Amino acid sequence: MSSREITELSNQVRPPESWVDQNVAWHYGDPLREQKNLVNGLGVVDLSNRGIIRISGDDRKKFLHSITSHHIERLNDGQSETTLLLSQTGHIEHELHVIEKDQSLWLIVEESSKQAVLDFLNKMIFMSRVEITDENKEFAVVFEPKRETDTNYPTWLTPENYTGTPIKNAGQSAGGDPNRYVPVRPGIFLGRELIIKKTDLLDYLTNNGPVAGTWALEALRIAAGVPRVIIDIDHKTIPHEVGLIGTAVHLEKGCYKGQETIARVHNLGKPPRKLVLLHLDGSPNRLPNKGSAVVVDGDEVGLVGSSAQHYELGPIALALIKAKTKVLLNVAVDEIPATIQDIVVGQ
Repeated sequence: MSSREITELSNQVRPPESWVDQNVAWHYGDPLREQKNLVNGLGVVDLSNRGIIRISGDDRKKFLHSITSHHIERLNDGQSETTLLLSQTGHIEHELHVIEKDQSLWLIVEESSKQAVLDFLNKMIFMSRVEITDENKEFAVVFEPKRETDTNYPTWLTPENYTGTPIKNAGQSAGGDPNRYVPVRPGIFLGRELIIKKTDLLDYLTNNGPVAGTWALEALRIAAGVPRVIIDIDHKTIPHEVGLIGTAVHLEKGCYKGQETIARVHNLGKPPRKLVLLHLDGSPNRLPNKGSAVVVDGDEVGLVGSSAQHYELGPIALALIKAKTKVLLNVAVDEIPATIQDIVVGQ
């Protein structure tokens, strides 16, 4: 480990209490440069605050397939998928990044979701031949801006739709294929999450740098119009509203909790809200608080979720607003002037 690498890691800045990711580096002194590095395919981000769950046993794929929204039974060794746990009425509860590796399913979840997901999975075992374990004491997660499987580690890849490629192999029904919701996202969010031994974390960060913090990663995610379940949705959100049909929900998969709502809205209805990207006026030199109202022509039409300072776009945010809201100029968020760019358009 070089002296430069030691200094780079020792210069990490911890996040403010309001930041979604705690217990990992917010940045390492220059978050805008860190964003540029990630865009150029360089760097690594410490995501050791994520939860890691392992499901082993002969029935592991059948078990998870039966209770989540995407096809898990089809995963071969080394492949990954994104899937959701939904409520009975089709509202999003948890997002799971799933990897099949070495006769186990590895799940990457938000730290705040881990215990709830563990509890639910254990309640659903019944007669299935599976064993469910919390792996956070032994393993950690890192993000890298490259979309290729590392055969040495369980590897989750960002969905195709996040990288500018149309969704394939996610089915279709009377309401059309899943690309109707987000034909093209406003930016590219390309990368992978690796599960590595926690004892190897420091060496991995220093040997695969330059390191970047979660500020940089979040800014790129927001600019690409990619929602994060723990901050960009509420208890009423359905996958159609935030562009997760196809990326995390297979349209030809049945028999999972919430499936009736998924099919009904896709085939017959219109989701009541849509995910948008807000371009904020930089003059106030601040970001809106999560939950701030989006006001259009004096009327509240939705709420802000994630926000960040982007190295090219300036201050940006994601918001869920009423689907019928027209893109007008008289928009404000937390008294910050803004413009609206639609992400979800398939209404």
